[in-house]
Amino acid sequence: MVFLLIFVPLIIAVAALVVPSNRWRPWLIPLAGVIHLGMTVWTLSCAHPVAGLQGWLALDPLGKLVLGLISVIFTICGFYAPAYLALRPERQNRFFCACLLGMLGMMTLVVLSHHLGLMWVAIEATTLCTAPLLFFNHSARSLEATWKYLLIGSVGIALALLGSFFLAYSSLHAGLVPTLLLDDLVKMAPQLSRPWLHAAFVLLLVGYGTKMGLAPMHTWKPDAYGEAPGLVGALLAGGVTSCAFLSILRFYQICLAAPEAAFAREILVFIGLFSMAVAAVFMVRQRDFKRMLAYSSVEHMGILVLGIGLGGLAAFGALLHMITNGVTKGVLFLSAGNIHRAYGSKLTDDVRGAMRRLPVSGVTFLAGFLIVTGSPPGGPFISEFTILTGAINGGHYAVAALYLAVLAIVFIGMGTTVLRVVQGVPSPQAASTAYRDRPQLVIPILIFLGLSILLGLYIPNSLTTALHDAVAYLEVKP
Repeated sequence: MVFLLIFVPLIIAVAALVVPSNRWRPWLIPLAGVIHLGMTVWTLSCAHPVAGLQGWLALDPLGKLVLGLISVIFTICGFYAPAYLALRPERQNRFFCACLLGMLGMMTLVVLSHHLGLMWVAIEATTLCTAPLLFFNHSARSLEATWKYLLIGSVGIALALLGSFFLAYSSLHAGLVPTLLLDDLVKMAPQLSRPWLHAAFVLLLVGYGTKMGLAPMHTWKPDAYGEAPGLVGALLAGGVTSCAFLSILRFYQICLAAPEAAFAREILVFIGLFSMAVAAVFMVRQRDFKRMLAYSSVEHMGILVLGIGLGGLAAFGALLHMITNGVTKGVLFLSAGNIHRAYGSKLTDDVRGAMRRLPVSGVTFLAGFLIVTGSPPGGPFISEFTILTGAINGGHYAVAALYLAVLAIVFIGMGTTVLRVVQGVPSPQAASTAYRDRPQLVIPILIFLGLSILLGLYIPNSLTTALHDAVAYLEVKP
């Protein structure tokens, strides 16, 4: 099953390149999503270990969380894709469909990789699959966004590769057999050379933090999210960034086992608060509502690493937040995509009265804003409050105060932009298109919204157990 999870999306991607019909080809995307989700559910319910290639591939408690998340997000976005592409008959969707499916296969490979070199290859392959999706609109701005994504991402992935070499050399320098197998590195972590381990962690955090969109390595994100189609933005914000976060957790786990917890945690807490602060500054008076969502993603990536850096209960909250944020971003990006299509603009000067023009998408965009900024009863409220509780219980009062202050600034800054979009009378720009809400394009949004609210009201016992298992697996005792 471990190989099917990777190869089934890739086989369907090849089929997408072969199918001649522009009309029927997009239906391969939800088909692949349903098959992948079914295999994921079966795999997660298996009592026996899931592994392959002599330990190079394995599904551990951390991987189970990310695999379930990306499979759910892709499946819901998959049902959005055919209706969206039907509205774009001027664009050939052959490579768009193939790249989306290849992206699913490579994200799955990232999750399953327990060899850090293979994981690096999978992350880079995810980037290559995503780049053509950013250029789907074939505009000058989308071309610029694609090149920024590739160039800045290439610098990040190069630093990550160098960090991987440093990590392998830390074992060689200590007189051990060099390896990049995660399980072996965790076992030999107390014997690794400390200077080389420290250098490796910093390089890997910067490298994979670039893919994740942590400040100050986030500069590709506003352009990429601003120009990408809504479903691509949802997959980037909920799927690709979660895979990059998982990659950082792999190396963080080695530092904890070393034991070098204090070194790693101080860096993560700092970079988490810094990312949140940078995002808050750029969200104030933001006129482009899709770029605003990019900065929101930068903020939430900061929340994730902050929670992990605090450890304990806050780490539990961070892993929960990875899920709640990923689902809520689906609401925001798909709603924003519908609004953009209805107005032909992403600027608040042109877009007003979205709730009148698009009653469903306008309301879900407003609801998504309230939920993602931590308003109850959304899932992010529970996860963000858990991180806050963990900070206070751990005696990190200054961190807790800064955390609350930045969240307040984000709420005000983001709220100003969102309210300008959804309230008022539709602007003259609204008459430029004939688009209105359609069932095929709003039902996926409502599903995302329902999941986000459900996680704020009730966390299933199975998910709670999975989160506890993941924290216990991550915070391995030396």
